[in-house]
Amino acid sequence: MSTSADPRFAGLPTRPGKIIAVHLSYASRADQRGRRPAAPSYFFKPSSSVAPSGAAIVRPVGTELLAFEGEIALVIGTPARRVGLDEAWTHVEWVTASNDFGLYDLRANDKGSNVRSKGGDGYTPIGAQLINAREVDPTDLRLRTWVNGSLVQDDNTSRLIFPLAQLVADLSQHFTLETGDVILAGTPAGSSVVAPGDLVEVEVDAPTGQSSGRLQTSVAAAQGGGYDEALGSLPAVDDDQRIAAWGSAEAAGLADDSGQSTSAHASVLTPDLRAKLEQCPVATMSQLLRGRGLNNVSIDGPRPLPGSGKIIGTAKTLRFVPNREDLFTSHGGGYNAQKRVFDAVGEGEVIVIEARGETGAGTLGDVLAIRARANGAAGIITDGAVRDYDAVAAVGIPVYGARPHPAVLGRRHVPWDHDLTISCGGATVQPGDIIVADTDGAIVIPPTIVEEIVDAALAKEREDAWVAERIAEGERLDGLFPMNKEWRERYETEQANTEQANTEQANTEQANTEQRDTKQANNEKPNTEQPGSPS
Repeated sequence: MSTSADPRFAGLPTRPGKIIAVHLSYASRADQRGRRPAAPSYFFKPSSSVAPSGAAIVRPVGTELLAFEGEIALVIGTPARRVGLDEAWTHVEWVTASNDFGLYDLRANDKGSNVRSKGGDGYTPIGAQLINAREVDPTDLRLRTWVNGSLVQDDNTSRLIFPLAQLVADLSQHFTLETGDVILAGTPAGSSVVAPGDLVEVEVDAPTGQSSGRLQTSVAAAQGGGYDEALGSLPAVDDDQRIAAWGSAEAAGLADDSGQSTSAHASVLTPDLRAKLEQCPVATMSQLLRGRGLNNVSIDGPRPLPGSGKIIGTAKTLRFVPNREDLFTSHGGGYNAQKRVFDAVGEGEVIVIEARGETGAGTLGDVLAIRARANGAAGIITDGAVRDYDAVAAVGIPVYGARPHPAVLGRRHVPWDHDLTISCGGATVQPGDIIVADTDGAIVIPPTIVEEIVDAALAKEREDAWVAERIAEGERLDGLFPMNKEWRERYETEQANTEQANTEQANTEQANTEQRDTKQANNEKPNTEQPGSPS
């Protein structure tokens, strides 16, 4: 039915001027992602990304997270500008199947716009056949996706958060939808990663029998090529991106038998490492980090609320932006980013909040603190204010904040996004960074060097304790603090002697224990001799 000579647009009446895709529209997908938007949001895809049924999509060299998203495509027949909900569907001429492919390896630097992650050649297959929109009910269309013959997505437009007609009417408020433009209506739960050799099929059909047929796309590996670092960002993935692309930690192979995440940064803080960190003052670790060239790891400003003890955990980040009334309307209510973070925080994680040092409104209150404590969070750090100050302090979870303030966050903040790199108290914090806080303040430790820093800090603490004993005995500071060569040699000799004595004592205790165990075993050995038997 295509009138275009270009084979890429064989599944469409013409080459589209615009392709507009919806970020999140199906309830099943929203539930899977843990957030339900109050209004639809969109991104553009280039028409050069369109491909027909039967074409191959190429996964670039050095990437791993090519994900499919089966979707319904709406093709505009007559231009629509500021049309109402009741007439919006009359401007849709055709309905068909589409696949909104995305490469999560490229998502980080274009998150939201998806320019590189979803704009590649062949990333928008559409077809195979067009369905006359006049012959179907837009509230009762079925969407199904298969991978290698297995059904992986099966949903209906009756379960959309935003009806198809609403998407048309909403977009027409902002610009003219022209003949041939395409709207991709979002994907349901079940989107996941595919690899070279896989075959993905998408079909849209109606109860009355109309069908798009199966839109088929095979996945192929790139032969050579790649990305030039001198021109732009390179592909990069972490476990959070893997979980988002695959759909769950389990699907990504990042969960244990109980379903808990086993991502790299979640497993850095072993019980032994936590025990070591308990013994390490923040001041000592800050000094050691500075000695390694890391001068900007202190979270300046937040102080512990009354009763708040030491915090040790991995960072889970939340970002507030300055309040703007229209943005608070779209992002501040409902199940917003703030509520999602406090619901999702895991055991041993620290919620770190970027509030820009703005203390004119609270960034959390007692209910959120209770939720974090119930989830086993290790603490909360905000460079903004704390509302319900006394009640939060009484919850029993360590909280560090800039000061108390009675106002709700909407006075100064919009809860914007989470699980991304933020700034808190002048320090850059990434998800999975190690956060340690005590009465001296809070610091950020890169996970890759935390073991090294902890061991060095414990050694430094032993050295400082020895120096303090000598000072208490009346020794002069000069030459001892810091130690000169002579004092250093004396310290190291005493340490070596102490270690040797401890080792000998431990060996003696172990030998004594083994002797007692052997003697006890012999005493408890049963007598197997029968009465009257010869000796």
